[in-house]
Amino acid sequence: MSTGQVDAPESPKPGSRWAAAGVPTVSLRRRHFLDRLARWIVTAGGLAIVAGVLGILVFIVKEILPLLGGADTRPLAAVTLPSSARLLTGGVDEHETMGFVIGAGGRIEYFPLTDAAVPPGVALARAVEHPVNSACSYSQGRQFALGTVDGFVLSVSHQFDVSFEGVKGQTRSRRSVAAKVTEGELMALDPHGKPIVALTRQVKQGITLTVGVTKDGRLLYHALTEKKSMLGKTERTEAVHDLTAQLPGVATALVMDGHQDFLFVGTKSGHLVIFELSDPAAPRRMETQRANERESIAIASLCLLIGDRSLVVGDEGGGVRVWCDVEDAPSERGRTFKPIHTFPRGSHAVTSIVSSQREKGFVTGDAGGNVVLRHATSERELARLKADDSAISWVGLSPRATAIFAAQESGKVNRWSVDNPHPEVTLGTLFGRVWYEGYPVPDLVWQSGSGTDEVEPKLSLIPLVIGTAKGTLFALLIAVPLSILGALYTAQFMHPMLRGWVKPTVEIMAGLPSVVLGFIAGLWLAPALERTWPAVFLMFIVLPLACLGAMTLFRMLPEGLRHRYGEKLEILCLIPTLLIAAWVCLQLNAPFEHLAFGGDFRHWLLDTLGLRFEQKNSLVVGIAMGFAVIPIIFTISEDALSNVPRHLSSGSLALGATRWQTAVRVVLPAALPGVFSAVMIGLGRAVGETMIVLMATGNTPTFDWWNPFTGFRTLSATLAVEVPEAPHGGTLYRTLFLGALLLFICTFVVNTAAELVRQRMRRRYAQL
Repeated sequence: MSTGQVDAPESPKPGSRWAAAGVPTVSLRRRHFLDRLARWIVTAGGLAIVAGVLGILVFIVKEILPLLGGADTRPLAAVTLPSSARLLTGGVDEHETMGFVIGAGGRIEYFPLTDAAVPPGVALARAVEHPVNSACSYSQGRQFALGTVDGFVLSVSHQFDVSFEGVKGQTRSRRSVAAKVTEGELMALDPHGKPIVALTRQVKQGITLTVGVTKDGRLLYHALTEKKSMLGKTERTEAVHDLTAQLPGVATALVMDGHQDFLFVGTKSGHLVIFELSDPAAPRRMETQRANERESIAIASLCLLIGDRSLVVGDEGGGVRVWCDVEDAPSERGRTFKPIHTFPRGSHAVTSIVSSQREKGFVTGDAGGNVVLRHATSERELARLKADDSAISWVGLSPRATAIFAAQESGKVNRWSVDNPHPEVTLGTLFGRVWYEGYPVPDLVWQSGSGTDEVEPKLSLIPLVIGTAKGTLFALLIAVPLSILGALYTAQFMHPMLRGWVKPTVEIMAGLPSVVLGFIAGLWLAPALERTWPAVFLMFIVLPLACLGAMTLFRMLPEGLRHRYGEKLEILCLIPTLLIAAWVCLQLNAPFEHLAFGGDFRHWLLDTLGLRFEQKNSLVVGIAMGFAVIPIIFTISEDALSNVPRHLSSGSLALGATRWQTAVRVVLPAALPGVFSAVMIGLGRAVGETMIVLMATGNTPTFDWWNPFTGFRTLSATLAVEVPEAPHGGTLYRTLFLGALLLFICTFVVNTAAELVRQRMRRRYAQL
């Protein structure tokens, strides 16, 4: 039964120090429990942070690893066609349901790619009287030109019609693909009736250009122009030329671009002859180049990559090179065709080449039965496949580049499935110079987006790394001197009352959102500085002189007045002087620009120093980002300088040193570890800054390291802009994660080095 009395707390053991202090045992147990609980919570929190960082690192690495893999190929069942004729060309439907090949006998055979039924083979009616000997495709593989043994060219249209049939009781429809073959007109190319052994054709806006090589080595050119009058009547104009005399040897391969700009002819002597077709009725030989180092190697096959700007040349020695029309000032027209990519030479003649319809990849087949998947931009051999020892007569690539086909002279069609998600990425394309289409020399370029697949993705991370370093450098060049000198003055020279106002004000500046600073820098600061850069340069001369003059005048004041007001009077003299001096510089902007820069600062930069000028440039970013970094460095540095033991400065002053000597030679070295930590924290803040860089620069990934008047793009700004728009799992998506890993590694290395240096400085100056 309760008596209403409260039990007294358990007493500590007699003779203990807690008993002597009168502390109850229950309070001690509670305190020990709370201490252990706090220790567990802090430890768990620290481990959770480490685990979180490691988890982020593992996730980033997991997203990056697929970039470094090659193409994954898997052999599929080969198909043997009933026709024993040599297979000339072929194709695959868009949905990759079936494929077809056209044989030398003029018969079209189909083979399945899925379990769907395929139609029976089709024999071309006109091929009975005019046997087919060669073939080429045009109009994105929907049209074919077939050369005959008697000098004619037969036009054939092959299309796949797709229809959907509803299934009763189901909501989904079943897709069916049907082949449709239409024979066109028969055109006489060679009046002598010789077999056509090589052929190319392109049709554009009523102009049909056909070029063929006869068995006796003649190069024949035929241009047909069709124009419709307002009355509906069609006018046909034909032009025929024999271009054999303009070749340095016998033609062995030829191809024409879809824009009808150039005709490329390969010869048995190893020359590449380029004809200009600006006037379809009168082709003109423009260039003659040696396709390889050894002129005795004949050119065996030619193919244009997607976009028709790059030419793949395969020779009988197994060599494969990619040519492109690039700038060349010494040449007559200012441009010339040059080999920009060279692949390792094989051991057999290249018999067939086909390009991808999605990127700058292509497949080659050779006389030894080898099939190789390559990518032009990265100069990468992605997969090497083997059919058998017989020659490959035709290679094909599915529209989505997920399957490779290789037809052999025996009528056998070999098939492989392909998983090739990132063919354009290597360490060389990410961190080295790459020769892109149309560029005069190899270059470092970041251009992730383009209007069509015809444009090469340019994913060099070096411009972004350089931009990150450039922005950080200019920010620290402005922030470090101002913040450290300001902290030194505040801690050692400023009156305590003024310090109580200045330090909190600077600390409040750290709370300003970076988006606000970027907004001000982009919309107000950049245009203002564009008009007043000469005045800004003049301030670097006038303001120090004004400061020295103000302090000289201060020293001339009566000694009693100076001792009575001290630091307050210094500030009151200095600030108005600097403001007046800055105003004078602004008023002298136009006269100084006329005197020093010939009246136009921007033109003077370009004409004299060769430097381009952009309104949103590195100096603008340095000022804006420096304004964001200054409060951090100032606060930490001021704390470190203020916490230096007083006996050090007192001893220095007692020995006769001035306050300036004491501050620079005693206080600053003693606080150097803390100041260094402040600079490193500011460096991390500048490296990771996004919004200021995004809004205050042109956000252009240019590779211009030393020019302070151009913009740039940083890794962090690129991540902020492009990650939301990058297709998940795509090449750009994973490349951006690689940029995030570079930022992670950079921050880790900088922080580790900073900590090692700080610990060394701390041990060195701990003895002071």
